[in-house]
Amino acid sequence: MNRFRILALLSLSVLLSGCNAVVLDPSGDVAGQQRDLLVASTLLMLLVIVPVIALTVLFAWHYRQSNTDARYEPDWDHSIHLELVIWAAPLLIIVCLGALTWMGTHLLDPYRPLDRTAEGRPVPDDSKPLEVDVVALDWKWLFIYPEYGIATVNELAAPVDRPISFRITSSSVMNSFYIPALAGQIYAMPGMETKLHAIINKAGTYEGFSANYSGSGFSGMRFAFHGLSNDDFAKWTEEVKATGGALGRTDYLALERPSENEPVRKYASVQADLYKAIVNMCVEPGKMCISDMAAIDAKGGLGMAGVNNVLPLTYDKYARRGSVLGPEQTYVAAICDTGEQASAPTNMTPVIEKTPLRPSSTPSETPSTTPVAERPS
Repeated sequence: MNRFRILALLSLSVLLSGCNAVVLDPSGDVAGQQRDLLVASTLLMLLVIVPVIALTVLFAWHYRQSNTDARYEPDWDHSIHLELVIWAAPLLIIVCLGALTWMGTHLLDPYRPLDRTAEGRPVPDDSKPLEVDVVALDWKWLFIYPEYGIATVNELAAPVDRPISFRITSSSVMNSFYIPALAGQIYAMPGMETKLHAIINKAGTYEGFSANYSGSGFSGMRFAFHGLSNDDFAKWTEEVKATGGALGRTDYLALERPSENEPVRKYASVQADLYKAIVNMCVEPGKMCISDMAAIDAKGGLGMAGVNNVLPLTYDKYARRGSVLGPEQTYVAAICDTGEQASAPTNMTPVIEKTPLRPSSTPSETPSTTPVAERPS
């Protein structure tokens, strides 16, 4: 039996030797604060869990059948002192957990710019965050550095003690951007942009990956994150510029295609509006961007068959200054369905009503905005 226990302990120690407790020993200030919040919350909860487990074992042992010395009170059913202990202690712990969680939620908000580089070290006033645009592809990561005009695939680098501002999106399905040594995970979603502010305080190479399953190549969505000194980071950017190619819209469309276990790629130049086009899902030539669709919807929408009937009103066109439509709000005059369009005479002359379009509080006050047509005599 002793030999079996020794072998079991040795096997367990071998298995545990492969564990990497990076979450409890991070290298970034944000991840460190998250670690402290996790530890504090766990200790507060253990204040209830440990006594309950200990008392359960104690009561089971003390009131066992063979213990004839234990007090036997079958008619006992209530104790004010015991009720106070049972309810007051958990209530106080819940209040402490709530206050701790509330403060941590606001102080560690991923959208909130950093106000310190480490404990006791505020961010210098002249410090400029490193901007990195992150794109989750199938199944690889694209990192764009707008300040330097470069990009990399499956490799990320940042200077030590310099705040990093991530803008994160996805090309197709939801993923999760996660570097345990740096900060918590943030979702990457197509057609949307999420943000993360973080900082690395120790030089080294750390692992990053997707924490959200996204298909067959999900296990290969891993990349190296390099924490470098300012000089080493400058050398790294120069190396990318010297050895990389160009990343334009056509190149991105080829890169966007699903592939697994991609090697590191470097791009010495990136098209200026590429990330904006990726977020708005309009990298393909001739495709309308989501932001343009939203702007059209805000002005009343287009419909399907009545696109040609959406016209700027004459009084708006000549009365305003600036662009053709001017800075004021415009509205869709009318949308005709396909049946109306097919049955309309070809020799009709469209006439737009001159009544100004103004928002009103009641439907009855809304002026008529439907274009009318004069039939030829």
